[in-house]
Amino acid sequence: MLQNCFRQDSGNFRYISRLFKNRSKGMKLTFYGAAREVTGSKILIETEHGKNLLLDCGQFQGKGLETDEMNRSLAFTPASIDHIILSHAHIDHSGLIPFLFRNGFTGSVVCTTATRDLCSIMLADSGKIQEHDTITFNKKRARKGLPPVKPLYTQADAVASMKLFISVAYDRKFRIDEFTTVRFTNTGHMLGSGVITLELKEKDGIKRLAYTGDIGRPVNRILKSPEPFPQADFLITESTYGDRLHPTLTESDEELYRVVHHTCVEKRGKLIIPAFSVGRTQEIVYSFNNLYNAGRLPKVDIYVDSPLSVNATNIFRMHPDCFNDNVRELMLSDPDPFGFNTLFYNTSVEGSKSLNEIRGPVIIISSSGMMEAGRVKHHLANSISNPANTVLIVGYCAPATLGARIAKGATEVSIHGNKYPVRADIEKIESYSGHGDYREMADYLLCQDQDKLKDIFLVHGEYETQIRYSSYLESKGFRNINIPAQGMSYTI
Repeated sequence: MLQNCFRQDSGNFRYISRLFKNRSKGMKLTFYGAAREVTGSKILIETEHGKNLLLDCGQFQGKGLETDEMNRSLAFTPASIDHIILSHAHIDHSGLIPFLFRNGFTGSVVCTTATRDLCSIMLADSGKIQEHDTITFNKKRARKGLPPVKPLYTQADAVASMKLFISVAYDRKFRIDEFTTVRFTNTGHMLGSGVITLELKEKDGIKRLAYTGDIGRPVNRILKSPEPFPQADFLITESTYGDRLHPTLTESDEELYRVVHHTCVEKRGKLIIPAFSVGRTQEIVYSFNNLYNAGRLPKVDIYVDSPLSVNATNIFRMHPDCFNDNVRELMLSDPDPFGFNTLFYNTSVEGSKSLNEIRGPVIIISSSGMMEAGRVKHHLANSISNPANTVLIVGYCAPATLGARIAKGATEVSIHGNKYPVRADIEKIESYSGHGDYREMADYLLCQDQDKLKDIFLVHGEYETQIRYSSYLESKGFRNINIPAQGMSYTI
């Protein structure tokens, strides 16, 4: 049923799928990202009718010096892509859209309304980071007598690329062209996230392909639960937590209270919470809001130190239609679940620097969640060597990231080129991750008739995790499970 091929050029990080001039009939899937790893989501669909669809267009993240080259080395021409179908706004799924636009992509980007709204701030922020990092990098190159390099893309590129976006409401079948329709079904992973269900008219009939993107938890603090999606013939699905189970939300909120009390009341120290600006930050704030309303939150100031987090929270406020019933009911008595008297949002550089001068107890929520960039690195440098302080990890950290090294018990870390001993307490609460665990993901997929699924492809996970998750899915009755490698193609 499936035909595949794979070739990796030696000596660089370009993954190239061999082109078939006389391949058998059917559309071809090629996995250019998030294949046996967790970032860089890109899946190319080449149809019999000559249309090229790209499912997600994400950046690779957390691979050090390799990352930039991997993001620049595309195995396809941007101008050859007719449409990008975007599952959600996280940068590892959307972050290369401005790069494709800068290099000739003029097609459409189809996504949900909330995803478009989030991309309007997240991609611009990513472009700003690209420019800033390139300036710093070029100073180092100049000292070595090397020529300067250009940023992956600029803030202006990101803003300009937004004209390509087309937003579609959930559960509405949208006609992309004469051969293709798309429908988005809520996955509960983040604001605007959706399963992409494509109906593709091929010469031998209609083929239905579903791509889950990232799957949220069945019970979410803020968002609606994942909803069943239409039956597919072919399924592409994530596997990030394919070998782990999460605690319940109630257990995690109690754990959050324990960490706050121990750090800010007992130790009188700082609590640093590295959190992604979109999704995790709002969930943490919502949990603090509930503790505040219940009179349990210790009297300590809480700062959200991230311009992107502030803007993202405002976009959350614009989409109450995505909230679950509990949040809607809360809003009858508390109209702003993302604000209370001891919570402060900071956007300025000066305000961020002033937080480092605080000597008493304080809670600082700052991006990025993997601790690879952003203001949180400055807060870590200022706080990680003091045993009175605590660093609380609330999301997934890719293996090569600073966050992963800290989570695994590193006794010393390098931040901005300086070495810091790790003396602060390191805590972790996994349920704040927007990804379901292996039981939750598999239970969600049971909305599909397994006998009608011809093939399943696991993406967005470490290979060893995917092998274990594949075995679990087989125990639940799923068959024909594939784990594509980078650059691997399948004809279906």
